[in-house]
Amino acid sequence: MTTATIEVSTADGPMAIFEATPEAEPRGAVIVIQEAFGVNDHIEDVARRLAGEGYHAVAPALFHRAGGGVAPYDDFTKVMPLFDGVNDEAVLMDVDATIEHLHEAGFADSSIGIVGFCFGGRVTFLTASRRALGAGVGFYGGGITEANVLSPTALIEEASQVKTPWLGLFGDLDEMIPVDGVEKLRTELEAAPVPTDVVRYADAGHGFHCDARDSYHPESAQDGWQRALAWFDTHLS
Repeated sequence: MTTATIEVSTADGPMAIFEATPEAEPRGAVIVIQEAFGVNDHIEDVARRLAGEGYHAVAPALFHRAGGGVAPYDDFTKVMPLFDGVNDEAVLMDVDATIEHLHEAGFADSSIGIVGFCFGGRVTFLTASRRALGAGVGFYGGGITEANVLSPTALIEEASQVKTPWLGLFGDLDEMIPVDGVEKLRTELEAAPVPTDVVRYADAGHGFHCDARDSYHPESAQDGWQRALAWFDTHLS
């Protein structure tokens, strides 16, 4: 495996991307979208894990407009300044720049997946509803079923327009994402023209996949990760 931090251009300036590539020929590419805390050790670890599964993994640093950086999990006051300039249009610009980087590496859209966590889970849904990639997976994406402090606009009304096969993974104990909203999302996604699925974990809360957070739930994390890998294996060509 090879890892490096590279830089790509966007209309709003340069953006860093953490890149992890397997030694053998990649079976596809996966974009890893950060939590609200930035491209930290956990997100880089997810990219390395995907490279270990044979994927060319890239994690764009979406906070470049505010100067970049990360915030600690235990101090949310340091998160908000990092979101300066971050909105749906800016996020899609950054995702498009990342996709273009992967195009230059030889990947077609159908061979590109996207996975995200927390804020990044919402980004996967935003991307899936407005771009046609091979596959998308969102872990506990807040701001999909209802608005929140980081996402003033909910995305559930775009569910029937989803263009990328999308899997959503949620915890029933997540106070940010009520279960009834998750079930409404499941229903709305039935009208989408591509495969979709929604999975709930009865004993998991927000952030259940992240082993650096107190909310980490090993059983749900392991099952969710295996489902994500299976989703990519099924849908990436």
